[in-house]
Amino acid sequence: MPLKEIRIHGRGGQGAVTASEVLAVAAFYDGKYCQAFPSFGVERRGAPVEAFTRIADEPINIREHVYEPDYVILLDPTLLSSVDVARGVKDSGIIIINSNRPASEFRLNTKAKIETIDMTAAAMEIIGKPFVNIASLGAFAAITAEITLESVFKAIDQEFAHKKAVAELNKKAAEKLYKMFRG
Repeated sequence: MPLKEIRIHGRGGQGAVTASEVLAVAAFYDGKYCQAFPSFGVERRGAPVEAFTRIADEPINIREHVYEPDYVILLDPTLLSSVDVARGVKDSGIIIINSNRPASEFRLNTKAKIETIDMTAAAMEIIGKPFVNIASLGAFAAITAEITLESVFKAIDQEFAHKKAVAELNKKAAEKLYKMFRG
């Protein structure tokens, strides 16, 4: 597998950084090399945040921001009015948007494929709160096949080792989003 780069957009407090870290751990469980890192500035709760993950079959020697991602995950669709989430995404890339609207309604300046999935509804149904960051990884696994759902579960268990109930809810939400694409 060639190097794959992922950019996650969210707002401060929504867990974009945690999602990038859990994604990297999932890739590690799948036997891949990985990196995860945030982009910090003057972020505060509610401000736009970016986090990045790299996945590859060989060691990763790049130590810079992700400028041309293969994949973009948008946790909060309200960012579309203020952030160019399609910035630099490869023409062959995929942008995954948390929305109940069809992908055809999104007019982004990109040739990348746009996929939408209502992460918020799944999180509300299973977790009872709009915590979509970890659940989004189930959708990512199904849409891209870059990681397995089993590795996502292992990474969730590791991240929430001292919060078993939280881990179980996040695994159920991730699985629901996975099955929405894979059946």
